[in-house]
This record gives sequence, structure tokens and C-alpha cells, in this order.
Amino acid sequence: MIRAVVAKPGTPGNLAIENVAAPQPGPHMAVVRVETISLNQGEVKLAARAEPGKRIGWDLAGTVARAAADGTGPREGERVVGILPGGAWAEEVAVPSHALAVLPKEVSAAEASTLPVAGLTALYALEKGSGLLARNVLVTGASGGVGLFACQLAALCGARVVALIRQERHEALMREFGVRHIIASEDGSAAAKLGPYRLVLESVGGAVLGNAVDMLGPDGVCVVFGSSSGQDTSVNARQFYSSGRSARIHGLNVFGELAREHASIGLDRLLRLMAERHLRAHISVEAPWEDIARVGQDLMARRIPGKAVLHIRR
Repeated sequence: MIRAVVAKPGTPGNLAIENVAAPQPGPHMAVVRVETISLNQGEVKLAARAEPGKRIGWDLAGTVARAAADGTGPREGERVVGILPGGAWAEEVAVPSHALAVLPKEVSAAEASTLPVAGLTALYALEKGSGLLARNVLVTGASGGVGLFACQLAALCGARVVALIRQERHEALMREFGVRHIIASEDGSAAAKLGPYRLVLESVGGAVLGNAVDMLGPDGVCVVFGSSSGQDTSVNARQFYSSGRSARIHGLNVFGELAREHASIGLDRLLRLMAERHLRAHISVEAPWEDIARVGQDLMARRIPGKAVLHIRR
């Protein structure tokens, strides 16, 4: 038996640590002894309505305890980061070898665990705007995990990055990460003064998305990968189709992208950037995984900028 995070009615956030069966890997899967996990709003939100006993979690980092039987992927004893569509938050997990990447010595397990969902989402979202990155890029929800990675990656590509944040108190954080153009606004409308934008990376929804679409320039692309506000969005359809801008809205889900490209490819790219200190994670909370319910609630209440990382103690 091992311990894992599961959905449990009656507990805060429907999250609890329980004993479960040890992983039984297929021939193409490695068994990873997990050291750190990071939280994303998406999985915490899903956990709140999950069936009792359902295994939770996407991001993990640790050490390979047993290499894949078919000889693919990392070797036993190598430090790795990985992603699963569920069940990653456990003492040991079986992970497909193509969903694992080996950590450079310069990158800690805590840093690496922030990359799978947040880092890959930022990377894939920017790729949807390929050819537009030398122009204006607006990142909404910029103080979040995906947002901070997106701002850094866009700047590395030569973009003029505009960061939209909800609370002015996060402005210093954005400047720490090299962002020069910062807008604090509840509905995002104030970002229009620095537009129009060739690429918008949008994760808030509601009025922010509606206003962001209005700010797209000719041939602009709005990549939507979240809706942290939980609000419905109204778009001025007549203005959108009649302006002659040829603008587009693209929906992105990281697991949909992973059906087209193995996670190890993108994770290797992000790890190289992190090892060279071109990319940094902002870990604002580190705690033992026994605190997962409390940290999950803080994340959903937007009290945690950047990433929250939990350590598994045995």
C-alpha cells in the first residue's frame, strides 16, 4: 500500500490522504517515487466534485524507482518530472515514459514540479501565436502560474509583453520577473490603452475575455486556456466578424495538446531554459502535502500568486 490524495466527501475541498494500492505499471511505464507535487486550479476544482475515492493530481517530480520494462525513458535512480491526467499526488506513481523528463542538476524537484501543467500550457499557448510574438502580447491572469511562465517565454521570443493583473499588490512581483508593462484592472478594459494585440493569452474569462477579444488587432489570436473568474462571457459578435480584422479565438487544453506531442519534448525544452536561468518559477507556498486541503482552498481563493508546491514526507 501507498498513500495518495483522493476525493473524500466531508473534508475541506473534498481532499484527503488515504491508503491505496501500490502502482502496477505497464511495460512502457516507470514507477516514480514522488518527492514534490504542485497544484493547479483545474485539478483542485475537479476534485471538489469528484466521486469518492478518485485519485487526484497532475504534476509530480521525484526519482525513478523502477524503469520501464520495455527499456524506454529514464533509468532507475534518475531525477524526473512528469505529468498524469489524474492520480499524480501519491507517494509512488506509474507514469508513461514519454510523459517524463530527466532533471538537469541545476533544477530542484520543487522547481521542476511547477512545470508540467503551467509551463506546458504557457509554451503551447505561445506556439498558437507563432509568427506573432515580435508584436504586442497581452497575458491575462499574469501573476498566476501559467501567466508568469507565459510572460517570461514571450519576452524570450522578443515580444512586447503587457501583463494584466487583478490586484495592484502583485505589480512588484511582475517587475521582479522583468515585465515592464503592467495593468491592474478587474475587467481588463484598461489594457486597451496599450493595444491592439496580435496575441492574447487568456485565462480569466468573464468580462476580461470579452474585452480582450475587442483588443485584438488584424490577424490577432486570442488563446483561451482557463476561466478562473467562473463568469460567463459576452463577446461583441458584430464587431468581431464585421471589422475585417480576421481575428481568431483558439481554445487550448494541455491534455489535448499532449495527444499530439509527448510531454517529455516540451518538458525538456522548459527544463533547459530553467537550468540556464532564462526561466524561473515563482513558488510562493511550500508546505508538507498534509496541508493540501488548506493550500487548495487558498489557491481557489486567489491568495497564492505563482505556484504552490507540496513536499511528500515519508
